[in-house]
Amino acid sequence: MAQRTIISTELAPLAIGTYSQAVRVGQTVYMSGQIALDPATMQMDNGNVEMEVHRAFRNLRAVAQAAGGGLDDVVKLNVYLTDLSNFPLVNETMGKYFVMPYPARAAVGVKELPRGARVEIDAILELP
Repeated sequence: MAQRTIISTELAPLAIGTYSQAVRVGQTVYMSGQIALDPATMQMDNGNVEMEVHRAFRNLRAVAQAAGGGLDDVVKLNVYLTDLSNFPLVNETMGKYFVMPYPARAAVGVKELPRGARVEIDAILELP
């Protein structure tokens, strides 16, 4: 069995349940979903959907950095949206955080997300 390392940083929201911010197994990091929680206040940063998407990506970046990588190391993203009409906005915003070659990605419409979030994003990193 491969050794597991728990990744944690105060620069991203603390877990609000029974999970870790991320778990590293070998060179792979499995990142838990991030919503628009401000890590300093643990309150939602949800003025609008665009702000939520930016905050989720900033939270993911903080966890990736705590794992010793960055968003350039993301190989797979999962995006969960309570309204799929916001998908073009996610696409546009993602372009501000990622460059080609882009990671693989799935987008899924869901009924609800924690804390009334409209978007949640999780990721898998492959570290060099």
